[in-house]
Amino acid sequence: MSKIRISIVGVGNCASSLVQGLTYYSRYKSSKQCTGLKNFSLGGLYPSDIEIVSAFDIDKRKVGKDLAEAIFAPPNNTLKICEMTPTKVEVEKGPVLDGIGESVKEIVQISNKQNSDVTGVLKKCGVEIVVNLLPSGAAKATRWYAEQAAIAGCAFINATPVFIAGDKKMSMRFEKAGLPLVGDDLIDQFGSTALHKTLLNLLTKNGVHIGETYQLDVGGGTESLDTMERTKETKRNIKTKAIEASLPYKTEVVAGSTDYVEFLQNKRDSYFWIRGTYFCNAPLQIDLKLSTIDGPNAGSVLFDVIRAMKIALNKKIKGTVMPISAYAFKHPPKQMPIEQAERMFYDFVG
Repeated sequence: MSKIRISIVGVGNCASSLVQGLTYYSRYKSSKQCTGLKNFSLGGLYPSDIEIVSAFDIDKRKVGKDLAEAIFAPPNNTLKICEMTPTKVEVEKGPVLDGIGESVKEIVQISNKQNSDVTGVLKKCGVEIVVNLLPSGAAKATRWYAEQAAIAGCAFINATPVFIAGDKKMSMRFEKAGLPLVGDDLIDQFGSTALHKTLLNLLTKNGVHIGETYQLDVGGGTESLDTMERTKETKRNIKTKAIEASLPYKTEVVAGSTDYVEFLQNKRDSYFWIRGTYFCNAPLQIDLKLSTIDGPNAGSVLFDVIRAMKIALNKKIKGTVMPISAYAFKHPPKQMPIEQAERMFYDFVG
């Protein structure tokens, strides 16, 4: 099978981990040697089959630079995984639109270069899949890039909480274009939502009744700052619904971002609190903390989604692809238990 030609929109911390991860895992020849990936092989495709052929950003410290250099430019501050060689992919200038909020205007340095012809670049580079890694609050920009992808004949992956795959009009837009679409709000490889759902599933399977539960995040980096300003309530709504879907009954659930701490940089601290009852109404309480780094937490899931989208393209799937969306995103068009979503996904990739 030919290389999976992708374009990245937003060269931030998640993009940095994705780009570095492609270099890091290119040295592995088998799953026995490989650690850190959920799926080394997926539908006969490997991480080395993914090729980044174009990228877009608005920061002057990234625009015009080789992608291998741009991923380490400020304000990026995620983990440096490996040394990079030039990719021969120059970061193009995209339109600003609503790409930055008030809180990050002093952090992001907007390039004064002329906007690139995004649709033209996608066509010229032979892009098959556009991966949207813009900030959570960039709703207009996300919709605009989705439209450019459809015009250019590219599938679209929406990693942000903006409703794209879950929007009926946008889903119909991609269906008419004969292209697959997935989203919304990428789930982490091992993040707070996955851990919370797993804990609740384990407890309820063992007869514990959940009375109240919350999960709150504190993070650093520009994405966390932007989330606090523009999408705090949206993210909280998405995460809360995702957690509620893991329970067989209604109870008190709160989940979402609660604060920004600059010195955490690209790290995230997640706090979990669960109260319930078990045999003869005896009380049970769980109080946990999980610390992760945001950028790398997106890598393994993106590898899976990109390869699954190539399979969707080969199958000529049109519109929102439920097996991929339910498996890899916090807010798919239809919420379902983890086990059901995984069965659907692996049946789909075959």
